[in-house]
Amino acid sequence: MNDPLVVLVHGAFAESASWGPVIERLHSKSVRVMAVGNPLRSLSTDAQYLADAINNADGPAVLVGHSYGGMVITQAATGLPSVAALVYVGGFAPDTGESALILGAHSPGSTLGDTLETYPLSSGGNELRIAADLFPRQFCADVPIETARVMALTQRPVTQAALADTLSAEIPAWKTKPSWFVFGSKDLNIPAETQKFMAGRAAATATFEVDGASHALNMSRPDEVASTVLDAVEWSR
Repeated sequence: MNDPLVVLVHGAFAESASWGPVIERLHSKSVRVMAVGNPLRSLSTDAQYLADAINNADGPAVLVGHSYGGMVITQAATGLPSVAALVYVGGFAPDTGESALILGAHSPGSTLGDTLETYPLSSGGNELRIAADLFPRQFCADVPIETARVMALTQRPVTQAALADTLSAEIPAWKTKPSWFVFGSKDLNIPAETQKFMAGRAAATATFEVDGASHALNMSRPDEVASTVLDAVEWSR
């Protein structure tokens, strides 16, 4: 059997390159990695896109989801025996019928809504992005400001529909597969209390709260994120 493949899934307002520091650390341990571009259009199509990528890979997969990417890995992993473990990096771990919007309002402390710009799509509905001048403080306050400004300009917008989509799986993947959670204590998008709630109900194998880390801890605290992923990889071997 091949060694586990780590599949990294970014969330809203990010892109695949945001995993760069984590990928460097995983490669130094000879871990196979694939970073998937998340379309951020709807939960069902995003999850199917990820499932197709997994089905074309060899060996067991460890799915790693950041932010809304946690919604996607939960939906995609349902019923896929090749998925050995789930890692939520500041990510949503929804139950059936829950959306990113529902979970985002679970605990007080998120200031994301105050930073969003909304505009209509020609195909219908609206798309959302974080205002560039507010992005550094909201999304990645512990990242060097020069890097944060680039992240603001390269962010991938998400549809409002995707954030409102609810998990359709009858049994969420975290109820049948082991899960790991790592998140920042200073996350302004998904408060730490919400992260603890989701990890607790998932009976997570391990939960790590990174003191002082922002929502973008895959960029600012890659050592802690990579260490968490490596724990899941070792379990999956």
